[in-house]
Amino acid sequence: MLTISGKTLGKKKPLFADWSLPIPPEAREGGALTLRELLERIVRHEVAAFQQRQEQRQTLRALTSREIEAGATQGKIAMGGQEFKQDVDPEQAVAAALEAFTDGLYLVVIDGVEQRDLDQQLFLRDESTITFIRLTMLAGG
Repeated sequence: MLTISGKTLGKKKPLFADWSLPIPPEAREGGALTLRELLERIVRHEVAAFQQRQEQRQTLRALTSREIEAGATQGKIAMGGQEFKQDVDPEQAVAAALEAFTDGLYLVVIDGVEQRDLDQQLFLRDESTITFIRLTMLAGG
């Protein structure tokens, strides 16, 4: 499983909790894929996960006392049943992610090596770590 992590320069708190993704079949056993293909796969996976979370929120469910307490601490107790649905087009999400990479809004580091070329071939291992680093633009030029 590939480990996906996110960081923001200048902040200790991670951008998001680490999560795992199965290694793509074409990258197994010495195979390679490009950074572009890897980013597309990651974005599509996240869009599908987002859509699944939206569906789960539409279902009413009973909360445990621990969930109620945690929600009260955060200031919001949600039981699901929300009607708000946000449509996400996977093609547009992929295009936005690739454009953001090209524009230098984030870096991709795989196993400690910064990746700069979308069409560079990558050789991944099951224990590879992919880190996204969000760059902060400075004001004032």
